[in-house]
Amino acid sequence: MQHKSTGRGRDVSRRGFLGGAAAAAPLLAPALALAGEAKPKRKIKVGLVGCGGRGSWIARLFQQHGGYEFVAVADYFQAVADRCGTALGVDKTRRFAGLSGYKKVLDTGVEAMVLQVPPYFLPEHARAAVEAGRHVYMAKPVAVDAPGCLQILALGKQATARQRCLRVDYQMPTHPHNIEVAKRVRDGALGPLAFAATFGYCRGFSDPPKQATIENRLRRLVWVNDVALSGDFITNYDIHAIDAALWVLGRRPVAAAGASRICRPNPHGDSRDVCSVLFEFDDGLFLNHTAQGLRNNATGTLDCHLYGLKANARLSYWGKAYVRGGTKHYGGGQVRNLYETGARHNIAAFHRNVAAGRFDNPTVPRAVDGALTCILGREAAARRRRLTMDALLRENRRLEVDLTGLKA
Repeated sequence: MQHKSTGRGRDVSRRGFLGGAAAAAPLLAPALALAGEAKPKRKIKVGLVGCGGRGSWIARLFQQHGGYEFVAVADYFQAVADRCGTALGVDKTRRFAGLSGYKKVLDTGVEAMVLQVPPYFLPEHARAAVEAGRHVYMAKPVAVDAPGCLQILALGKQATARQRCLRVDYQMPTHPHNIEVAKRVRDGALGPLAFAATFGYCRGFSDPPKQATIENRLRRLVWVNDVALSGDFITNYDIHAIDAALWVLGRRPVAAAGASRICRPNPHGDSRDVCSVLFEFDDGLFLNHTAQGLRNNATGTLDCHLYGLKANARLSYWGKAYVRGGTKHYGGGQVRNLYETGARHNIAAFHRNVAAGRFDNPTVPRAVDGALTCILGREAAARRRRLTMDALLRENRRLEVDLTGLKA
């Protein structure tokens, strides 16, 4: 799908949207030098599904790694698939379009699938790939509802049983400064934890009027405005910061309460522009999350802060990561260009795992916990009442998208 987002009064790419607050390094920096790895001994034949902004961009990073060969691509829009296929050197006969394009990619016999589609479609595409015996590299969030999350969790186990890799592309846990902060927090650097806070501030997305079909919602990140396609802002954008919190804490919350609302002028989708959610953990710890997606010149922020009785810590997508105070003080440093370097790390790890036969797929359970946590927060805030994780799972409510009139 073609992706483009909006910020500071002009249209920018998803890369610019996430990375605009940081000084970006050159996109063509050698991946092998960055990863510090030897040249791969063989190329994995891959197919790309979702050839828009993020998809075509990350495909170039796969190419630069040196261990992959793209042999097929698919996108809902034929022109987008053709443009990406040309850039990747994919034969014209293996550039597919329509909702079922991913099935045609599988039919070409690829070894691995790179899934970069709106989150609503990820469980369906991942299931087809795993059941066909393919390795899977997929975007976040893994699903927009609880049934989809549980399906991904089951697919992770199925992939392991079939000796296949399934990796979810999160970036914050890949940066050395964030890794060191997380290690020190787990080692007791903050003393007993008092509370945590996460922040997800962005400038929102273009939200044009709906048409006879949802075709115009499937490009330029317009789909982020639709809860059923994206999971809402909290699940699609804020999830980076919330995922970092769960990564450090090692568990997901048991309940949430909050409020959210739509503030943008002339909204056409149902995603909420602002939210405030209080997540509760089983030991009494709480996590306060606040977020906005408005064009009000607020600085782009994806941060996780943790406060203990002896010190405090920060993990960041862009900005400084540190531990302040206590006996395990860590001055840390700036997290820069994580949108790219984190993806490069995950691409290299995916290749290593496939080549070495490591199929434990550890990113899957945490990705599911992160998505479920954001869905819990979304539902609690929309209903403006306390909601437990157990109740959310019992509801097992599936979000549906009207695909009437779309090209099969």
